[in-house]
Amino acid sequence: MKHVFIIEPAAFYDQQWRMDNLLDSIGQFFRTQEKPNFSTLVSHFPRDAIKLIQKQVDEAEEYETVRVYALGGDSLLYDCLNGITGLPNIELAVVPFGDTNSFIRVFGEKKAELFKDIPSLAESDTIIPTDIIAVGNNFAINGCSVGLTPALAMQKKDTRMKLSKGIGRFFVGFWYILYSLTSLFSKELTARQYKITIDDDDYSGTYSLVNVMNSPYFGRGKTALALPGSTLDDGLLDVLLFKSVNSLATHWFLNNYSRGNMPSNCVCLQAKKIEIKSERPMWIQADNEFFVDTHITFEVVPEGVRIAAPNGLTYQGLST
Repeated sequence: MKHVFIIEPAAFYDQQWRMDNLLDSIGQFFRTQEKPNFSTLVSHFPRDAIKLIQKQVDEAEEYETVRVYALGGDSLLYDCLNGITGLPNIELAVVPFGDTNSFIRVFGEKKAELFKDIPSLAESDTIIPTDIIAVGNNFAINGCSVGLTPALAMQKKDTRMKLSKGIGRFFVGFWYILYSLTSLFSKELTARQYKITIDDDDYSGTYSLVNVMNSPYFGRGKTALALPGSTLDDGLLDVLLFKSVNSLATHWFLNNYSRGNMPSNCVCLQAKKIEIKSERPMWIQADNEFFVDTHITFEVVPEGVRIAAPNGLTYQGLST
C-alpha cells in the first residue's frame, strides 16, 4: 500500500512547529516499517491537492492500493475527495486539523483525536464504502445548500478576506451584521422562485433555502436529516425544501434548524437526483465550497468513496 499525506498549512494557523512535529511523527513511523512507502505533500492553494494526488496515483504500482490522508479541514477534504473520486484502488483517510471538521463527527463525539493517531490510521483495515454527492462536475461528502445560508456564508467569507487585508474590524464586522439582518427582508434571498425537479417529480415553488444532505453534520452545527434511519450508504440523499415565510419566521427557523430541529415550513424527502434552476444566479454551497450558477444538479453516487477509519470505528448517530 502507498500512503499519501496531503497537508494544508493554513489549518495550523501559522504555527509552523505544529506542522513540523506532525511531519516528523509521520516520518518516524514509516521509517520503522520494513518497506516504507509514503509521501508527504503540501497543498498551497485550492484544488492544488487534486494535481498532487493524480501524480502520486500515476506513480503507484499497477493494482497497488493508495490511501490518501487529508491533514486539514473540510476545504482540504473537499479537494482530496475530488482528487480521488473515480480512481481505482484508492482510499481516503480524514485527519482533522482544520477550523471546521464536519465529516469526522459522524463517528461520534470526541473521536477526532483517534483520527490524528497516524500509526493507528495507517495500520487500520477498517474501510467503509460511503455515498457522496455529485454536484455538477464536482463532488461533496457532507451536504449542499442553495439560497439564503450560502449567501450569508459567502458574505462572511468575503468579510474575513477583507479583515485579513487590514480593513477595520469594527467597520467590516458591523457591515456583516447589517447584511445578515437586512437579508431576512430581501425577497431575492428569502422568497426566490425555483424550478425544482426531484427524481422526475416537480417541486417548483418559492423557497428561502434548499438543502441536499448526505451527512447529519454540515458546517459548524448539526443539520437534522430529513427522515429517521438515513445513513451514508443507503444510496439516497436527504432533501429539505424550506418554504418562504415572513422575515421573523425565517430568523426563527434558521436558529431552530441550526440546533438540529426540523421547522414546520420544511418539506422533507429522500431522492437520488435533484435539479434546480433559477432565472437569476443562485448562491450554492457544496461542503465548504461556494459558487453561483443558474442551474445545478445534485445526484447521489452510491459508495463513491472508501473511507479508512481507525480502531474499527463505524458511523454513529445517523438518524433523527
